[in-house]
Amino acid sequence: MSADRRWWWLAIAVVAVALIWLLSPILMPFAVAGILAYLAAPLVGRLVRLRVPRTAATLLVLLLMLVLLAALPLLAFPMIENQVSMLLRNWPHYLAWTNNEVLPWVAERLGLDIEALDLSALRETLMQHWQVAGGLATRVLSAVGQSWMTLLAWLINLGLIPVITFYLLRDWDKLLTQASALLPRHVAPIVIKLTRECDEVLASFLRGQLWVMIALGLVYAIGLWLAGLDLGLLIGFIAGAVSFVPYLGVIVGFSAAVIAGLVQHGGDATILLPVALVFGVGQLLESLVLTPLLVGDRIGLHPVAVIFAVLAGGQLFGAFGVLLALPVAAVVVVVLRYAYGLYLKSRFYDEPPSAGGKAAGKA
Repeated sequence: MSADRRWWWLAIAVVAVALIWLLSPILMPFAVAGILAYLAAPLVGRLVRLRVPRTAATLLVLLLMLVLLAALPLLAFPMIENQVSMLLRNWPHYLAWTNNEVLPWVAERLGLDIEALDLSALRETLMQHWQVAGGLATRVLSAVGQSWMTLLAWLINLGLIPVITFYLLRDWDKLLTQASALLPRHVAPIVIKLTRECDEVLASFLRGQLWVMIALGLVYAIGLWLAGLDLGLLIGFIAGAVSFVPYLGVIVGFSAAVIAGLVQHGGDATILLPVALVFGVGQLLESLVLTPLLVGDRIGLHPVAVIFAVLAGGQLFGAFGVLLALPVAAVVVVVLRYAYGLYLKSRFYDEPPSAGGKAAGKA
């Protein structure tokens, strides 16, 4: 590749990144719709192969997705509201346990003079707002509704997602063909090869990791509920939801379950055994069954790289960056693998040392 071409491609990359950064506040519905379309495209393709017209197949799949996405909040909100209400009712017990058990233990071990926490005012404020709102869903809508512009933008973005998803799904094959036709012919084979590898990685990650998160959330929630933890369902599903970052789900879930269990049972440490058993079983299932079966080992993202990607995406592009951090990181891994293969075949890597270098080494 000539120097002029390199500068041309570098300029295109810089402009693209700058546009993404500037437009990130409005890109969220497009990112969500793109992910949904990518996840649903194989199902639409199967229906088309069964001689269902593509528009009808797209409508059927989109309707199924909307039903599932609408049913999830309707089923989850009552449970979450009950769990959060229970958390607020038990707030004085958590505060008393912190002041009577945790702070004295920390002060004794570290030799610090720590004053008791006075969070009763915060608890009263939370309870008042919770009761006035009438529940979790009403509270969220009330907070959003404080600004008509914010509410309007939120509703527009929400309404755009199914519309964009429909058009992406309907024209998925056409868009791929047109994108392929725009590629310069001398790089088209390489780009198509890398795109197929990226598709394998993204399919493994997006579809597989989603099922892993759901499965872990069910395992943790049911396990903690069977262990007798009042907040077990809430803690379990939160742990499953954040498990896309390696070990974050088990750390957050186990810590919250230990605290909730100790407070609920008056400091009785025997609750630690079933809690540890639940998260131990969950980790074994994730490592030995769920991840190998649903995700596989083709992604190749180190846990540190995953954490860095999520934090970097959030820092650079906000919620939009967090949403796309891991898919983009997976694509970067594919490109780096290709670059590493080129490096191993390059003269720079294989070139033997010069005669002058050998002589200097002998001297």
